[in-house]
Amino acid sequence: MSERTFDPAFVAAKAARMRADIVEMIHEAGSGHPGGSLSAADIVATLYFGEVMKHDPLRPEWPERDRFILSKGHAAPVLYAALAEAGYFGRDQLMTLRKLGSMLQGHPDCKKTPGVEVSTGSLGQGLSISAGLAAGLRGGEVAEAAVSDRTVWCLLGDGEIQEGQVWEAAMFAAHQGLGNLVAIIDHNGLQIDGACTEVMCLGTVATKFAAFDWHVIEVDGHDVSALHDALLAAKAHTGGPCVIVAHTIKGKGVSFMEGQAGWHGKSPSAEQVAIALAELSAK
Repeated sequence: MSERTFDPAFVAAKAARMRADIVEMIHEAGSGHPGGSLSAADIVATLYFGEVMKHDPLRPEWPERDRFILSKGHAAPVLYAALAEAGYFGRDQLMTLRKLGSMLQGHPDCKKTPGVEVSTGSLGQGLSISAGLAAGLRGGEVAEAAVSDRTVWCLLGDGEIQEGQVWEAAMFAAHQGLGNLVAIIDHNGLQIDGACTEVMCLGTVATKFAAFDWHVIEVDGHDVSALHDALLAAKAHTGGPCVIVAHTIKGKGVSFMEGQAGWHGKSPSAEQVAIALAELSAK
């Protein structure tokens, strides 16, 4: 983590480049999940490039780093784009997504990819892993002063929180008073089979987490300045776990993908890539 102060234009530029990388790598792979990767780009960019998360691409195993867990593992392209942009590995690796022998598999693999903390992809499990990490960091061998300064960030999809294990983890985190745990919900309202309200209605997500004794912050998930403030506020809240409900648009940044459940898991054609890149470069 550098000494650079927060620059919203810098973060927005990083998010735009990440979106372009997401579109191109999924096209090159011939498969992948653009919708939920694009909706989370501003969140991930603000974490990695907004002077929020402690990390060091030259020392992926740095003990004092924060931990980022991509619970919605199918959105791996957004994480890979951020890691390449940050310098964890060369950008040339991005076009190997999902190919045989690549370090960038369809879901994150911590044994293959620098900067990936945990292999994820089975939905609903990331918050449990994150809560365990947070509890371990709080009570580990490092001095308490250092332990308390390491935050575990967990990004979940809104369709994912239909899984019961998420709420078991929510109860555990509140019971343990895990003030070093922050969950972020990419609340784009859509999942693979359509609208979340039609598949299994989530109700009011913020109210549900509040009922589980979590501190709740709601934010526009595409406003990097608002995201920055929300993430710092969540990190500063040490009285128990915090959740940021980030209201987003599936496929954000590419007009023909925005708000379309059909782009949950589909590769764009060459013609569609050209349109998408032109739109992204114009923003």
